Amino acid sequence: MTSHDLRNQLESLTTEAFRPELAEIDRMPTLDIARLMNGEDAGVPAAVAARLPQIAAAIDAVAERMARGGRLVYAGAGTAGRLGVLDASECPPTFNTEPGQVAGLIAGGPEAMVTSVEGAEDSAELAREDLDALKIRPEDTVVGVSASGRTPYAVGAVEHARSLGALTVGLSCNEHSALAAAAEHGIEVVVGPELLTGSTRLKAGTAQKLVLNMLSTITMIRLGKTYGNLMVDVRASNAKLRARSRRIVSLATGAPDEEIERALTEAGGEVKNAILIVLAGVDGPRAARLLEESGGHLRAALAGTAD
Repeated sequence: MTSHDLRNQLESLTTEAFRPELAEIDRMPTLDIARLMNGEDAGVPAAVAARLPQIAAAIDAVAERMARGGRLVYAGAGTAGRLGVLDASECPPTFNTEPGQVAGLIAGGPEAMVTSVEGAEDSAELAREDLDALKIRPEDTVVGVSASGRTPYAVGAVEHARSLGALTVGLSCNEHSALAAAAEHGIEVVVGPELLTGSTRLKAGTAQKLVLNMLSTITMIRLGKTYGNLMVDVRASNAKLRARSRRIVSLATGAPDEEIERALTEAGGEVKNAILIVLAGVDGPRAARLLEESGGHLRAALAGTAD
């Protein structure tokens, strides 16, 4: 593609549109610019709301694959890639996911998290190489993330993953995008032109973050990683999380502190097991067996003790 062709393509995208009414923004008072940005951001949740059916369908498909041992992999360039890496990196401490169960790929590799890697986003071949390094399987899901919906790295990742039989999701911020067309589940959250022309780390980035929050969080709820709205699979890896673990067991059971400490000790610090020990009156090994038989779903394990 020539530079002229690329310019024409970008000029046709909603996310790249120029807004002449904001041409004097640099002359406005700071508070007025802040109000303007805040007003722009206020419209993002409504744009996400318009795509909730597509988001929910994608989540159900992802959860079904992950319940069979599949992985969730995000792939993107620039801001979109960083958001995917961020969401993936937050799953182990929040949901106690296994290493690699949720992964983020960014065009250009780890270096691209903090600096621009020239040309990386334009390479579909690089996306294929990155996915092949993960040995993508049919049980896995690959989510391509791109504000424009045309980024070769994201589109290439989805196309290659689909050829391998993996589930594919395409998240973009323009309608009729190549990314959505390439994926089984296309999610196009149209937030409109940016305050700064083409700066898609703004509204588009916020929209992508909201959708990625939903994809990972609701998938984990479907997989039994929560009990109600409690993070019962939290990994107690520091003092704050150890205190949070005790609080979660307390909220779930209403037990006194001494009983909570005994249960957590018997459960080896596993919150879900400790809750089962307290609520079902079982010992540590029995709690572990019940959870294994229920696929890690605490409600199902508790129901099993009531039979």
